[in-house]
Amino acid sequence: MPRVVLVNPQIPPNTGNIARTCAATNTELHLVGPLGFELSDRYLKRAGLDYWPHVKLQYHLDLEQFQAYHQQQKGRLLGFSVRGKSCYGDCQFKEDDWLVFGSETEGLPPTFQDQCDQMLYIPMPHPEVRSLNLSVSVAIGLFEALRQLDHLH
Repeated sequence: MPRVVLVNPQIPPNTGNIARTCAATNTELHLVGPLGFELSDRYLKRAGLDYWPHVKLQYHLDLEQFQAYHQQQKGRLLGFSVRGKSCYGDCQFKEDDWLVFGSETEGLPPTFQDQCDQMLYIPMPHPEVRSLNLSVSVAIGLFEALRQLDHLH
């Protein structure tokens, strides 16, 4: 089952909404610090509503700790960025993929992008729109991966 990774998320309601999506799809959620909020933040809890007990949550203090953890696991790191090289719809997702998203303000650090197996983008035909909301981007990428892997029943 693919996993979702948020690197340095800054906005509590986005992370709460992503947690709710992960709970609904039975997907692991990995948060990589530093976070722009406390895990006890009321806006984070409110966005996740009463689904938090169903979230398979892992917290990593920083990228180095996450990378050490990832190296003990299997799977490709698939980074998502507006500057990605391949369209997410053209990616052939695998069961052990890690879908990695950066912060709302900075995206994924360039040094981490270099370590990803692939950098994906979500097409946005309107040239004046820079990016999608983080929780929307995660949902788009995750549901495509789950669809391809036949996990949506």
